[in-house]
Amino acid sequence: MVISKSKIILGMALALLMSGTAFAKGSDDTLDHEGKAAKAKQRIEEFKAKGGLIAPIRFISASGEGKRAGVAFFKDGKDGLHVRVRLRGLPPGEHGFHVHAGTSCAPAEQGGTMVAGLAAGGHFDPDNTGKHMGPDKAGHKGDLPVLKADAEGKVKTRFVVHGLYAKDIKGKALVVHAGGDNYADAPAPLGGGGARIACGIID
Repeated sequence: MVISKSKIILGMALALLMSGTAFAKGSDDTLDHEGKAAKAKQRIEEFKAKGGLIAPIRFISASGEGKRAGVAFFKDGKDGLHVRVRLRGLPPGEHGFHVHAGTSCAPAEQGGTMVAGLAAGGHFDPDNTGKHMGPDKAGHKGDLPVLKADAEGKVKTRFVVHGLYAKDIKGKALVVHAGGDNYADAPAPLGGGGARIACGIID
């Protein structure tokens, strides 16, 4: 089986961005880790130099950002925007997943209460359709396919979104919601995903 260079780059970047392992200074493990980290950073820069975008994702709360949740990669292709997502620690089940119009994952006040990720704004909707219809439809361009976390809370998926390009979403907030998404505004608005539980800035 032939493994493409792009898969190697993404694999190394995933390992770097999702790693939370601490190493003691001066140990062989530290040197080995630092070497791999340096190579991974180089691969990330190569990926981005070719037009790719990366969104490191963290869990969020009304207090701000928390631990790492995972990472998403974006790259333009002939058939649309190619997206690869790796997450862990999510509640099992479906989760709404969208590009939002804002450029921050910070909490903000609403009705006297701080709300997680509210600074991310609403769904990315450059055509001002005001409609949540799901991916590849005539509504919000930021509507992405629903994520499905397995029994261990892990997500490993890839998909292609048509009509959306890397240049459109650079600097925007990428949000994971607590609940699923029925790709409609009824019976609940914006697919019924509810609270924002994880977020990252696409860069």
